[in-house]
Amino acid sequence: MSHPELYVLRHGETEWNAENRMQGELNSPLTPKGEMDAARQGEILQWRDLTGFIFLTSPQGRAVQTAGIALARVARHVRTDDRLREIGVGDWSGLLRDGLPTPEAPDPFLAQYDIAPNGEGFARLEARCRAFLADLDGPAVLVTHGITSRMIRSLVTRDPALTVSALSGGQGCVYHLKDGVQTLLE
Repeated sequence: MSHPELYVLRHGETEWNAENRMQGELNSPLTPKGEMDAARQGEILQWRDLTGFIFLTSPQGRAVQTAGIALARVARHVRTDDRLREIGVGDWSGLLRDGLPTPEAPDPFLAQYDIAPNGEGFARLEARCRAFLADLDGPAVLVTHGITSRMIRSLVTRDPALTVSALSGGQGCVYHLKDGVQTLLE
């Protein structure tokens, strides 16, 4: 399956990111660094030809805040799409990562998302992201979250990005996806 051209942004650093807390469906505001992350993404995008692109963001506050900063110069209208929200972490929402079980896995940090009690898990996240991508009928700029971004990029490039521990979640940068190829823009 081919996908339209995409630019994918992760929200800027939040207070909870800095504290190493699981956010999932909860929210915390951007830090000053997070605001700078979003501004940097806006600088990257302002030099791109975005004619014909639609602009979509997760409805979660940190993504909406990032979209407001990053897309201010390039988008007339930004719509929310619930399918761009972050993976749900259920009972672990708001908890410090250090106090959570660490699974035996190549990337224990990433594996925590799949074992969170009452969480969404990777299989349901993948289904949600596949449905989102199937509904896209043209090029888009997406503002989303670290794990959701990885899943979308993995599906578009057909690369199992969720298994690559060195893959950045993307704060302060932009991922360009075209013809199944991902390019990191910094």
